[in-house]
Amino acid sequence: MDFMTIVLIILFLLGLLITYWIGFKSGAFKKQRQWELELPTQRKDAIMKSRAILGGQFSEQLAPFLPDFNFNPTELKFLGKPVDFIAFKGLDNKEIEEVVFLEIKSGKSALNKTQKSLKDAIEKKKVRWEEYKIPRELTEKKEK
Repeated sequence: MDFMTIVLIILFLLGLLITYWIGFKSGAFKKQRQWELELPTQRKDAIMKSRAILGGQFSEQLAPFLPDFNFNPTELKFLGKPVDFIAFKGLDNKEIEEVVFLEIKSGKSALNKTQKSLKDAIEKKKVRWEEYKIPRELTEKKEK
């Protein structure tokens, strides 16, 4: 190879390197600009979703005190997940006549997959009572 060919190859490689660097910087600039343009929309969307979630959570907590609510608030136990409440109808009279799993929904919200499967299990009467006794040796004070 002669000297001129080597210079041309070096210039070509240098041109490729400069082109790559310019393309990289141009892409980074465009990405940054797009991010800056979309940021206000993304923030507004996040705020709206957050408000909807907070509104739903507030509604869940407030629902037992609304006039047309079917259960006495003192007979409810809050779970949050997988359902909002378990209602023990008759608990105030110390004679429970019914146990109700209660999910509060507002707006366009719907049951999630877990809640649907719980509803299905309850409707198929796959509910039972179980009692667990803690072993005495764990609860009695040991003398030394």
